[in-house]
Amino acid sequence: MACPASLSDVDLFGPGAAEHWYEAYDILHAEAPVLRLPGEGLTGERDAFILTKYADIERVVKDWARFPPTLSLLLEQIRLTGQLPQQMPDIDAMVQSIYTLRPTPELWRAHRQELTDPWVGPGASRHKAMIEGHVDALIDGWIAGDRVDFVGQFARPLPQRTMASVLGFPLEDIPRLEIWGNAQVMSYVHGCGHNNKLTPEQTAEKFRLLAGFADYVQDQVREKRARPADDMISFLTQVHYQALDRKLTDGEIGGVVYAMVIGGLETTQYAICEQAQLVCETPGLFERLRADRSLVRTFIEEGMRLRSPTQGLSTRVTSQDEVFQGVAVPAGSTLHLRWGAANIDPDEFEHAKELQLDRKAVTRHLAFSAGPRVCPGAGLSRLEQTIAWNRLLDRLEGMAYAPDNDFLHQPGIMLGTNRLNLTFTPSREA
Repeated sequence: MACPASLSDVDLFGPGAAEHWYEAYDILHAEAPVLRLPGEGLTGERDAFILTKYADIERVVKDWARFPPTLSLLLEQIRLTGQLPQQMPDIDAMVQSIYTLRPTPELWRAHRQELTDPWVGPGASRHKAMIEGHVDALIDGWIAGDRVDFVGQFARPLPQRTMASVLGFPLEDIPRLEIWGNAQVMSYVHGCGHNNKLTPEQTAEKFRLLAGFADYVQDQVREKRARPADDMISFLTQVHYQALDRKLTDGEIGGVVYAMVIGGLETTQYAICEQAQLVCETPGLFERLRADRSLVRTFIEEGMRLRSPTQGLSTRVTSQDEVFQGVAVPAGSTLHLRWGAANIDPDEFEHAKELQLDRKAVTRHLAFSAGPRVCPGAGLSRLEQTIAWNRLLDRLEGMAYAPDNDFLHQPGIMLGTNRLNLTFTPSREA
């Protein structure tokens, strides 16, 4: 796809669109901050709308009742059938567990506070030593040379190892977990349009692969019920869920694990990879961070703001007629929330496309969304990124692009660079 020169050229979802998203955002901000997609709502007679302004998207994600999640509509459809979700085709383990554990905003909040926050939210600091061990082991694997496949040898395996350790999976099972993780995000990579629709053949392949994952997780759950250890699955087998006044079923635990894997691998990989590119493209940045580690936090937040791992999702529906930026949006319309565009909104961020290490309120970007459905694993992801960069700064004196990069991205709605080859200089002290 060519770089768009006018609004008529803008297509955020076509083949190769990721190579020119940010040029498209400039056009949308200037000419169509609310872009209508005729007939692309949940049904053919309804429309979808792409929102690109920070204020609009923040308003939507913070108001569950006015802008209900599309998942809530699916849960209501399941309820009206009178069937359990596990009795229905093409309903994955995560949706099945959401149906019983967190179908309402109140239970969604309780689910986070009781089940996930202690492991991947505010309680993620418990994993500091474990993550440091994984980071150092990965760096040990390539520091004796002078170049690294940064995606394959660092950015991708770090969240894989971390999530395996958090959940309690053996590290030797990571190759299988990678296959299952890829299957889980298949729609976000290979799906078509803003709704990420798979073909029937792709859907069948996805569920064929994930059938093995469900069996694997259930084996792990049974093992940890019998012999609990210090990991998240063991915790889930033992915890009494106060919000429902009972323990979790094996199937519900499987659904929580599914959600952890789908959210805990891809985004952190892409964030670290894009941050490495910012380092290579900004003269003196590596040296400045190395000399003043207090800047690492701002660097990480600015990196996620400038190059958001998840660029956008069609996750909300209007429950009543709305107006965004002067554009009438009827009730029942699908809203595609373009976080990548909101995070460089010039009306919200001064010098929006510049990395500023003295920027105030650096966490107010929407890379993790906001409001009651903010990413539950944000704490773990931030910890991984922080440790990764501090150890890279400890052990390297600099990094730069190798000469054989094409900087192309995977398809879908994630900002995922396919490969990134870097040269580096090891630190003499390290």
